[in-house]
Amino acid sequence: MMNSNKNTVSSLIPAGLQLREDYQIPVNSTLLATQYATDLIVNIAGKKPQIRRGKNNEYYIPLGEEEFLKTVLSLPEKGFVLISLFCVQDFEESPDFTLFYIFRLNGFTDVFAFMRFVRMETTSIATVFPSACWYEREVRDGFGIEFTDAFDKRRLFLHEAYPEGFHPLLKSFKNEKIQSVEDPEEAYPFKQVEGEGVYQIPVGPVHAGIIEPGHFRFSVIGEHIFNLEIRLFYKHRGIEKLAEGKSPSACVPIAEVISGDETVANAVAFCTAVEKIAGIEIPTRASYLRAIFLELERIYSHMSDLSGMITDIGFPTMTTPFLIFRENIFRQNEFLTGSRFMRNVIDLGGVKKEISGEALSKLNLYLKTFVPQLESAITAVHASSSIIDRFSTTGILKKKLIAPLNLTGPIARAAGTSYDVRLDHPYGIYKDIPPERSIKTAGDVLSRFEVKAEEVLNSVSLIQKLIALIPKGAITAENTGFAISNIPDGYALSMVEAARGQNLHWVYIRNGLIDRYKVRTASFCNWQSIEHAVLGNIVPDFPLINKSLNLSYAGTDL
Repeated sequence: MMNSNKNTVSSLIPAGLQLREDYQIPVNSTLLATQYATDLIVNIAGKKPQIRRGKNNEYYIPLGEEEFLKTVLSLPEKGFVLISLFCVQDFEESPDFTLFYIFRLNGFTDVFAFMRFVRMETTSIATVFPSACWYEREVRDGFGIEFTDAFDKRRLFLHEAYPEGFHPLLKSFKNEKIQSVEDPEEAYPFKQVEGEGVYQIPVGPVHAGIIEPGHFRFSVIGEHIFNLEIRLFYKHRGIEKLAEGKSPSACVPIAEVISGDETVANAVAFCTAVEKIAGIEIPTRASYLRAIFLELERIYSHMSDLSGMITDIGFPTMTTPFLIFRENIFRQNEFLTGSRFMRNVIDLGGVKKEISGEALSKLNLYLKTFVPQLESAITAVHASSSIIDRFSTTGILKKKLIAPLNLTGPIARAAGTSYDVRLDHPYGIYKDIPPERSIKTAGDVLSRFEVKAEEVLNSVSLIQKLIALIPKGAITAENTGFAISNIPDGYALSMVEAARGQNLHWVYIRNGLIDRYKVRTASFCNWQSIEHAVLGNIVPDFPLINKSLNLSYAGTDL
């Protein structure tokens, strides 16, 4: 099947990926994803797979162990990026554990979920997909599954105080008080770096400020950093277990508190997954309002980063305008929704609160004054040689790390990638009104500052466009009440572009209740970038690099 449309997969696929000639069809074709996956597995493993089409542009591919290893271990060279790996117990009455390996591929709006069926041990893929290391450790902690040949078998979110044999995501575990280990026999085995002149600087997990706990172990010679190891997960809250057995509507508030400044992004992601399972189509007006809230969330999040980067090099005078802008956006949020963080506004089937035309007009009026003020503040930053000197060439994140670690969001776009969920896996109104991309190539703090500043301006432009075009009508789907009380069994994956990057939510409903809720925010992957970005820099630059990456502790530690 040929098509004259130039926007074909063959023009977007990474170099070296082989496509049949009859794949010259539009990017969004369902046939393309199904046929491509089938041919890929047949060519590699010699067996035709049974591909199930999911509820939300995902394709589930169950494979036997031999076919799985042949197929998945060959995917890096074909341009596939591992974006999640998680475990589900008793999936569709299976007696085994089901591991879901979720991949994306440039040029496809769909994602591919390879399903692997295991008992209590299996083999690791982390030597081929480095991002799998944390996922496998997370699965081991949660379910007790051992990855026998893994190069890193340390605990991830279960620290020393948790007893051996404790695996809280097993169905047999019930939420209750456990007896902690008061005096663990062994401390966490940090990697040891030795040599003449080498010394370590431990920072945290308790910090001087009000930030959440995280431990940073620097290996330095003089002030230059040549190794950093991070340890997080000190505030594990058991959110995924908390959702188990609850109704979908009861889980919306749970999604909102995963990470405070990603309230809207996570609520939208969760609701989208459930809506796909239930067959709910939200009204157009609700889709517009969701996008406005999402972009406001992006603005205040980026504004915090812009001010924080300048604060961390000691320029409080230039920090002040960005803090004022952030506060004013919070006030706009509160005026529109009643909440500075826009809590309790997203709901299954749409949004909970109508936003009047007058309120939207006031927001639009404020944004008209906001833009020139922000542009003036950005110009002042670029005019300061001291700031540029500290930002430029500091904390360089190399483009070659983006795919292996699945780095997303502004930090990846500042290093030369174009990936943005709103454009590459469009959802809601973004399918019809896409945002502009902002891309830099240097990968340093300055590039991250510039990308975030440009994205704020792009978000303002998008909000103004949405306000001008928003139709009248309902804000909640008419069939929501019936659908929410009669949600069929099923599962769906959804992704959103939060301020930090790609957030992924997978929901499995059985007997009308949440059987498994898997969340992976952008921070879970992006945290691993800091161990690379600091190399070769001096210790005093660490706070600046850290702030430029804007990594969430809460969003990582569920």
